[in-house]
Amino acid sequence: MFTNIIICLLIGYLFGCFSTGYVIGKINKVDITKYGSKSSGTTNALRTLGAKAGLYTLLGDVIKAIIPVLLVKLIIFPDLEYVLLLALYTGLGVVLGHNYPVFLKFKGGKGIASTGGTMLAFDPLIVVFALPIFAISVAITKYVSIGSLLISMFFPIWVIIRNPGNIHMLLVACVFTLLAFIKHKDNIKRLLKGTENKLGQRVKIEHQE
Repeated sequence: MFTNIIICLLIGYLFGCFSTGYVIGKINKVDITKYGSKSSGTTNALRTLGAKAGLYTLLGDVIKAIIPVLLVKLIIFPDLEYVLLLALYTGLGVVLGHNYPVFLKFKGGKGIASTGGTMLAFDPLIVVFALPIFAISVAITKYVSIGSLLISMFFPIWVIIRNPGNIHMLLVACVFTLLAFIKHKDNIKRLLKGTENKLGQRVKIEHQE
């Protein structure tokens, strides 16, 4: 099992290292890692480049998680009884690659879109519950960070519900939550101070590169 876990982590990490927001930014002659939160994720792409770029970044970061997770589930290890655990590890690899991409000196995004892609590929039913949680919390508070953290907290709860008694899977799901809180530590500080950026606020681009 250990070897298979390492394989899945590596597969996921390689997919995760494709930084969609950074690529889209470069297409628009803007290095988004130098503006706003300096993240290469969806929210910073939205604030830096606008709604269209934000949507493309979101889709890219979700898809790059879905593809390797489904590869592991359906093609690489479909017959293993612990394939869902391997799927989780693959998704974890994607999030690690997204958050700490080797090609960007380990400075990436915050992993929420890729976590969402992992959740979708892991168990599509989760979308019925997770999407409203995110949408309603953001609509009420106007803070994407709150919706993101709630989604990360919901993941291990869902794993408990759907896979009761599987402590290993629960622990892996909790790592997704931990990573989300680590990457959102500055957002949490701003939320407590009341200075967090709300949805719709734009970042001024002083020059293009």
